[in-house]
Amino acid sequence: MKGLIATERVCLIGHIGAMVFGVAGLLLVLPHPDFVINLSPIGQMFFQLGMSGGGVIHILLGATAVAIYAYRNLGVRLWLTFMVPAVLLSLGSELLGTSTGFPFGHYRYLSGLGYKIAGLVPFTIPLSWFYMGLVCYLLARTALQKVAIGNWLRQIAAIALGAILLTAWDLVLDPAMSQTTFPFWQFQEIGAFFGMPYRNLTGWLGTGALFMSVATLLWGKTPIVLTRPQLNLPLTIYIVNFAFGALITVGALDARFWIPTALSLFLGVVPAIIIWWVTKPSRENEKDIPPDAGSLIPVAPLEVAAK
Repeated sequence: MKGLIATERVCLIGHIGAMVFGVAGLLLVLPHPDFVINLSPIGQMFFQLGMSGGGVIHILLGATAVAIYAYRNLGVRLWLTFMVPAVLLSLGSELLGTSTGFPFGHYRYLSGLGYKIAGLVPFTIPLSWFYMGLVCYLLARTALQKVAIGNWLRQIAAIALGAILLTAWDLVLDPAMSQTTFPFWQFQEIGAFFGMPYRNLTGWLGTGALFMSVATLLWGKTPIVLTRPQLNLPLTIYIVNFAFGALITVGALDARFWIPTALSLFLGVVPAIIIWWVTKPSRENEKDIPPDAGSLIPVAPLEVAAK
């Protein structure tokens, strides 16, 4: 178990480091080509490799860190019954979107995110849906674990909240990845919502809610009760991925993009922090858990340094 914890931490640190490198490259280096020209041949080679493969690396490391976290804290069954539907259904949604324009609007992926499945969707994209989807869903489940309502109502509310947290992240991700000087995908229609079509947002809500619903059905009545230390990794993943998109959005685009950034902050980051803060630091007060929660799954303690 210690080896898994160490690997998880290494992947988390690498995930954050790759995003810091990406932000620095996109905002500080690429706009100043003289810097790259003055590098040694080896330096130029490493910089080009980093910029061309940085997106793939940060997604792979993030997905690996969250997969290990899920294995340790939820067990193999719950981990796989979330990851498999998330990957397959999001891939199907992306293939449909890039082929027909439904449900996100007409768009296409450019280079920089790895091999494209069917020549349309980079293989890393479904992995990003998985790892961000799971951290959003776990935060949502935790927020509602003590609410005195029926179990099914609680699960439906968790799906809705999880999909909202996931879509809130997209408010900064899409502008950063599609409207800057060096985009990774491109909308083929001018959207009314800061360059994005409104159906892109409903597509995000629908896709997230779909695979979270399937996972909820597969998880059944198994309750998920996490403590504040166990939410350290989900919160860290959510915040650093928000920061990645937000820094690029506000740093590379004009002042009007502060609006979707502020919306992302208040609809996503602030609720995520509040959920973490109000969560019990330990499982000492299990009497607070709703009476219909059933038997608790054993969850190992987790300590992750945010930075």
